Amino acid sequence: MSQEKIDNFVIRRAEPDDFRELQRIHEQPRAVWGTLQLPYPSAQTWRKRLEKQAGDHYALVACARDLIVGSLGLVVPERSPRRAHVGSIGMAVHDQWQGRGIGTALLKAAVELADRWLNLRRLELTAFVDNEAALRLYKKFGFEIEGLLRRYAFRDGTFVDAYTLARLR
Repeated sequence: MSQEKIDNFVIRRAEPDDFRELQRIHEQPRAVWGTLQLPYPSAQTWRKRLEKQAGDHYALVACARDLIVGSLGLVVPERSPRRAHVGSIGMAVHDQWQGRGIGTALLKAAVELADRWLNLRRLELTAFVDNEAALRLYKKFGFEIEGLLRRYAFRDGTFVDAYTLARLR
């Protein structure tokens, strides 16, 4: 596949029937490397996640040519009135679709949802310190590094550090 930018994709809310395609995205080597997902994700686990989404979880997917090629979750703390102004983000793009604007479109949709509809004042996320593409994307949307989380996660046989980032409005 060529690496041209694809302009004809759609961002929509994830549905329970999307579970197999989300499993497919999260079994990709770069998705496993760049997120807290484990190798060999279960389709049933993804089905259950999508079926029991609460009102405080906004799962978005990017669709291109009838394929789901990226996903983003925006979660608002359900039981914390003191953190009702905060949303947490996690995302992944299928390995073969990276570098084509999918992550940008997903993050833009999430930021618009947070700013224009949910009145969130703070968006948070974490990113591994060596995930340069993700860090560039987040900084493009105004996220700033707030701290270093040493030995944050165990990945491929070693501990890796992560940054905690936030975007304030």
